Amino acid sequence: MKFYERAVPSLDKPVVVAAMPDMGNVGGIVIDFINDSTRAKTFRIAKTSYPDYVIDEGGHIEVPTEEWAYRYADGLITFGGGGAQPREGSEMHSVCQDVVEVARLYSAKLIYTVGGFSTGASRDPPRTMVTATTKELASQLQGSGFVLNPRKSVIRGFNGLILGYAKTGGIRGIGLYGELSEPSIPQYRAAKSVIQTLERLTFRRFGDTARLDSMAEYVERGGR
Repeated sequence: MKFYERAVPSLDKPVVVAAMPDMGNVGGIVIDFINDSTRAKTFRIAKTSYPDYVIDEGGHIEVPTEEWAYRYADGLITFGGGGAQPREGSEMHSVCQDVVEVARLYSAKLIYTVGGFSTGASRDPPRTMVTATTKELASQLQGSGFVLNPRKSVIRGFNGLILGYAKTGGIRGIGLYGELSEPSIPQYRAAKSVIQTLERLTFRRFGDTARLDSMAEYVERGGR
């Protein structure tokens, strides 16, 4: 994984939200929504060194470029979104470490990550469940009315691993996971639930989520 600095934003103790596409693409939808709503600007790029595929353009080959952006807005850093996660384990670990280092550089006190949680439930609206890097933080969240993840589970990919890197790096972390019943299609209602929960936690507004309802209705009618 290679990293390219585009700018040096003036930020102090920002909210950091980092996530990549996952089941139901909840992580990708949330990051892309926040970036669009806040008009966040790119200041750093993470680019994979060795894609594990090429694209046949109908007779000639193109080598794809896979990259993920750090963006900033007022008091906010986001990372991720896009269409996929790194496929190499070493690159996944490299990018997690970089997110923690960037958070530390700007004196962020907490890293949020977001994603989907497959429960088989079809509640309307879906719940968002939370997990934290320490028992003490988890107790605080529960005492404030947030729903903790109900069972022991393995959180695979960036949207779980980043919490481990935050914990070992001495930064508190909170994961928000919207429940979903069908991981293979975009889950806009779960993403909306996650955004609303993130707003409660950060005391920020990230934009009008009505368009996520429209996208959910489109998918439910058979669109993608």
